[in-house]
Amino acid sequence: MESNVSMSFEGLFTAIGLGLLIGVVRERLHAEDGATIAGIRTHALVAVVTAVATALGSAVLLVALALVGGLALTSHLKTVARDPGLTGEVALMATALLSALAQRDTITAAGLGVLVAALLFAKRPLHHLAREVISEHEVQDALLLAGAALVVLPLLPTTPVDPWGVLIPARLWRVVVLVMGVGMLGHVCLRAVGTRWGYAVAGFFSGFASSTAAVAEFGRRARSQPEELAQSVGAALLANLASLLLFAAVVGATSPALLQTFAWPLLASGLVLAMGGSLGLVSRPASSGLAIEPSARAFRLSHAVLLAGLIAVVLLLSAWLRLAYGETGALSAAMLVAMAEIQSAAASLAQLFATGNLSLVHARLGLAGLLAASAVAKVAVAWASGGQAYGLRVGGGLCGMAAAAGVAAVFIPA
Repeated sequence: MESNVSMSFEGLFTAIGLGLLIGVVRERLHAEDGATIAGIRTHALVAVVTAVATALGSAVLLVALALVGGLALTSHLKTVARDPGLTGEVALMATALLSALAQRDTITAAGLGVLVAALLFAKRPLHHLAREVISEHEVQDALLLAGAALVVLPLLPTTPVDPWGVLIPARLWRVVVLVMGVGMLGHVCLRAVGTRWGYAVAGFFSGFASSTAAVAEFGRRARSQPEELAQSVGAALLANLASLLLFAAVVGATSPALLQTFAWPLLASGLVLAMGGSLGLVSRPASSGLAIEPSARAFRLSHAVLLAGLIAVVLLLSAWLRLAYGETGALSAAMLVAMAEIQSAAASLAQLFATGNLSLVHARLGLAGLLAASAVAKVAVAWASGGQAYGLRVGGGLCGMAAAAGVAAVFIPA
């Protein structure tokens, strides 16, 4: 009996606390214009009424909620001329419903109450974010990402659809969602900190989109402004560090077991790139501008879908070469593709391992080989875009990255 009484008081006090919290926020937001509808006292009283009504039974609670809803509607009709918004009325109903929930689940009600109060308090920042900061293109990108992850992905088959058992639509689309999500994250970070904070930030986040393009862009800048060679090299290596993180994410999304066994080689190569990239932070660039600016779109859906298509082609090609020439043929095909697009090659190898078409030893060595093949292609791009000095330095970092991964893959057991 005492336990029941204690729980009843706990729910009542939680409801009152929520009412006071939400009421205080509403009161302060309208302190200047003096037009507060449902302030601290009203919300506290609604919380008490709803809590008592919940204890008296469902019928009484329904009547109380109807009365609160009627009062909210009446206040809206009276103030609609000067305040057409519905935030105050909805907040009043939220207080009532959360007070009822607090009688059964105080923790959930308290958490939701804090969330409601935070949303109410962040009125001006949220309006500024929605109306001035976020562009229409970014809203479209967010909707595309949500649709791809929450609508399309659950509908796709999770079993192979080809005779060789390598094409699994759900896994392919998971890579599409991953690329879109990483692009969105990088875009948001660039918008938040700004590219003028330094080469390091711009280089790192541009690597999520295309590390090869970043190497070429910073090479062009190193050639046109030789005094900024160190910063350009550091930015290019940090872009490849971001690409390595995406490489690990793609492998993990396709085969978590393979990612776990390849963790040490990835860590070793990541440390080499991080050390090389940090050298660009030692000196400050002479000019404040950067060649890379945030694009209007967070990601390109066509790029993500094209990547999935390339992965599918590589999977089929690898399966055919494996049947014809064994695992060596599959690895050779993946390495050739890695020179142009390392993420699709990584996903194909991870998929072959996940479906049992590639041994663990060959999969680990294959991933190290993909990093080496990609490094060779990017060294050529660096040399062509930035000249000898830039090419030597970027090439040294990339070759060191590939060597570290290879040594760790050979000498550190899975």
